[in-house]
Amino acid sequence: MVRFPFIPREEKFFGLFEQSAQNMVKAAQGLKRMVDTWEDIEGRVGEITELEHLGDTITHQIVAQLHRTFVTPFDREDIALLAHTLDDVTDFIHAAADAMFIYKVDRSRQRAKELADIIVQAATEIERAMPQLRHRGELKHILERCVEINRLENMADRVFRSAMGELFDDSTDIAQIIKWREIYEHMEEATDRCEDVANVLEGVALKHA
Repeated sequence: MVRFPFIPREEKFFGLFEQSAQNMVKAAQGLKRMVDTWEDIEGRVGEITELEHLGDTITHQIVAQLHRTFVTPFDREDIALLAHTLDDVTDFIHAAADAMFIYKVDRSRQRAKELADIIVQAATEIERAMPQLRHRGELKHILERCVEINRLENMADRVFRSAMGELFDDSTDIAQIIKWREIYEHMEEATDRCEDVANVLEGVALKHA
C-alpha cells in the first residue's frame, strides 16, 4: 500500500482572502471619501460599484477553489463562510453609497461620516488579520483584532441609534427621513458584517491555535 506522508495544503485561499479584505478596505475608504468631501458622487459610487463587482469575483474564485481542493488550510465550512461574510461587508458599503446616489441626497450628514469612519477602522482590522491566518503562531493575535472589531461594532450601534433619533428630531420631511433611514441601516449592517467576519476568524483561531 502506497502511503502519502505529506499532502500539501492549498495555500491559494490565503491570498484570495487577503485580496478580498484589501478590496473591502478600498470600498470602505471610497465611502468615507464620498461622505467627507461630497464631491463627484456619481464617480465615487462608480468606483465603489467596481470594487463590489471585484469582490464578487474574488468570492467566486474562493468557492471554485474550494470545490477542487482536497486538503484545505482549515475547515471547508469556515472557508465558505469567511468568503461570503467578507463579500457581505463590501455589498453593504456599496448599498449605502448607491442609495445616496439613487435617492439624490444633496448633502452628507455628520453621523454618516462617523459611521463611515468606523467601517474603515473595522475593515482595516480585518485586513490586518488576514495574513495572520497563514501562521499558527499568529492566530492568537487574530483574537485581539476580533475584540477591537467587536468594540467598533458596538460603537457603530450607538452612532446608529443617535443618528436615527436625530433624523426624526431634525426633519419633518418624510422623504428625507425614509432615504437616510435606509442609508444608515446599510452602513450599520456593514459594521454588523464586520463583526460576523470577526466571529468566523475567532472560531478559526480557537480551533487551530
